[in-house]
Amino acid sequence: MRMKVKINGKQEDFRTVWMENSVVFMIDQPKLPHNFEIYKSKSYGETANAIKNMVVRGAPAIGATAAFGMAQAALEFKGDDFLEFLRHMDAAEKIFKETRPTAYDLFYSIDWMMKEMRQATSVEEARELLKEASQRYADESADRCRRIGENGEKLIGKNSRILTHCNAGALCSVDYGTALSPIRFAKYNGKEPFVFVDETRPRCQGSRLTAWELLQENIKHSIIVDNAAGYFMRKGDIDLVIVGADRIALNGDVVNKIGTYEKAVLARENGIPFYVAAPQSTFDSSCKTGKNVEIEERDEDEILYMWGINSRKEFNKVRIAPEKSRARNPAFDITPGEYISKIITERGIYNPKDISKKYE
Repeated sequence: MRMKVKINGKQEDFRTVWMENSVVFMIDQPKLPHNFEIYKSKSYGETANAIKNMVVRGAPAIGATAAFGMAQAALEFKGDDFLEFLRHMDAAEKIFKETRPTAYDLFYSIDWMMKEMRQATSVEEARELLKEASQRYADESADRCRRIGENGEKLIGKNSRILTHCNAGALCSVDYGTALSPIRFAKYNGKEPFVFVDETRPRCQGSRLTAWELLQENIKHSIIVDNAAGYFMRKGDIDLVIVGADRIALNGDVVNKIGTYEKAVLARENGIPFYVAAPQSTFDSSCKTGKNVEIEERDEDEILYMWGINSRKEFNKVRIAPEKSRARNPAFDITPGEYISKIITERGIYNPKDISKKYE
């Protein structure tokens, strides 16, 4: 499967990120939903910046992009001094691990690539090994998300009304998605789900990306402001909540997009199942609780400004706050495992308290 995108009236298939020769290609996510463009990264430094600047975002997609970036770093090395090559790769590892501090897939994929590299005994062997390994990593990541969809679809009834938060679709992964994967499979199986899409301030990944993906799949949905979720829950209009995750601790605590904790509390108060969908690469076996996770705090301009297309189809940045006001912008929050009904993985569906038994 590939993401189905209509361009100039013609349907084409894409993955979120892929590599050809030594160039990494990514769907340029900040340009969506108004323009569909492919970002071409010709060096591992450019690929690292694309992760940092959110050209590509979403935990599994970040992991796959970093894997391709590590392969790029190997291909860029000049010479055949293996010890010097190893120092070069150590430097690349450090650069990639400093791009985004919270999403665990980033660290998982880089460690996986470095482990693969240690099988090589020469520069040429390492180059070939890492290029092959990066593609294998991306393929396996996509397959994990496919199996999440197949497992999670069982939790969705016919005509279920589902709330999502942020974007956890194919754009956040290599393909299929995490939270959107079960919804996709429910649609394929004729269950006709309806999705309430949290806009997800400040970057509005819900209204910009999730809604765009649902349109491509002809899945019925409505965009709602973040503060409306409780209103619809209390009215009885929402049957279940599915979100993704950026990191999951051994005790079942989930780190995800800011606002996830609020949705979990509201769901519990209203007796609504709250599900988290995430692959094995998101589970951090070194992290005992969510309190141990570094929460990324991003540029305050994401709060103080809005971006969008005006009536003349021009892309504009508009300040919505007073000139002298400042902002705080944590990108993620921590949802305690006790607020989570089930965690959907490629291996099966688990209670949060059982995570340590499955992933230690």
